[in-house]
Amino acid sequence: MITKTSTVLDTRKIKKDSTYPVKLRITFERKQVYYTIPEFLTELEFRKVMYGLKLTKAEKDLKIKITAYENKAIGIIKNLPFFSWSVFDKQYYINRGTKDTINGAFAEYAAELRSEGRIGTAVSYECAQSSLLKFDKDLRFSSVTPDCLRKYENWMLSKDKSITTVGIYMRSLRTIINNAIHEGLLTKDFYPFGKKKYEIPTGNNVKKALTLKDIGTIYNYKPIPESVDERMRDYWLFMYLCNGINVKDMCLLKFENLKGEVLEFERAKTARTKRNVEPIRVVLIDDLKAIIKKWGNERGDNKGFIFPILTKGITPERERQLIQQVTGVINDHMKAIAKVLEIDTDCTTYAARHSFATVLQRSGVSTEFISEALGHSNLRTTQNYLPGFEDDSKKETIKALTAFKNILPAKDI
Repeated sequence: MITKTSTVLDTRKIKKDSTYPVKLRITFERKQVYYTIPEFLTELEFRKVMYGLKLTKAEKDLKIKITAYENKAIGIIKNLPFFSWSVFDKQYYINRGTKDTINGAFAEYAAELRSEGRIGTAVSYECAQSSLLKFDKDLRFSSVTPDCLRKYENWMLSKDKSITTVGIYMRSLRTIINNAIHEGLLTKDFYPFGKKKYEIPTGNNVKKALTLKDIGTIYNYKPIPESVDERMRDYWLFMYLCNGINVKDMCLLKFENLKGEVLEFERAKTARTKRNVEPIRVVLIDDLKAIIKKWGNERGDNKGFIFPILTKGITPERERQLIQQVTGVINDHMKAIAKVLEIDTDCTTYAARHSFATVLQRSGVSTEFISEALGHSNLRTTQNYLPGFEDDSKKETIKALTAFKNILPAKDI
């Protein structure tokens, strides 16, 4: 049986910049395995570099670099008395030992995430990498067994880490292992996750929402006009009233998201990873309009940000830094406001999102509506055959969010 090699563009996985990973493909006995080549190109660039006649020096150098991987594979195959995947892998990965380590695989994937501007996700993977490295600095794919993962979990718990943290790190590791299987570094036989293997734990954090009365107290609170207290309180109320929008999505809102009486946006969390995402549509009630008018930028370019938090042209790292900063400032000021108002529940940015969902749920709103409003991907089966909710229905339902106006008169604090 002939062993075939080819250099291909893996169009199954597109990056945010519309490029695809270049892969070395080995075919033997109808089985195809893809090997990573650390280059990403568009389809046009790939055709030009690999098959173009007139290449620039940079394109020639890139072609030499890419074809070197296939030439190496061809050389190994020619020198094998008969082809064996295990023998080929062993020889192909000589001098690439770090790739076969969990540490090396994490580092490579985190670098890829950073190149895509997904800084927060990259940091999360780097935290998981650091934890696993402390557990076993030489951890390799071949040693990641269900028993190994149970030992890691016990080790984490002995270090007073939460079961939620264990779950987060294990989901990151699962992605790394799935990538390794996809790249041919590992076979599915060694997959350590699942029933009767290692099951990733889920945390049971108690999520406390504010009562409608507490939210009304925050709404009626009278901070010093134009103060940071007032701005942060209003940002918090905006998140609560705007379908529980998170801080990042609020910061990323642009004037082009304003569609008449509706604010329409996609969650940054799902816009890149999911196709045919239904945008979240929020009816612009008077309170939302007032907050935008009071604290928003002057409307000019439709591509301009609504709120003066981010600016055009900043790096992904700077964007994440600014979003983290404003999250911290909102939380700090809301903590102080809650103390003044004698509210025991945490008034964090997350509490705004959770309170949005809980208030609607307590008001008898269907789970399907809440799921759609939050931009969640659960209840997929139900949502596949349920029609979207009309704006008139949303307008009626949204009144529940400001029901505190009917039960709590405004007063100075």
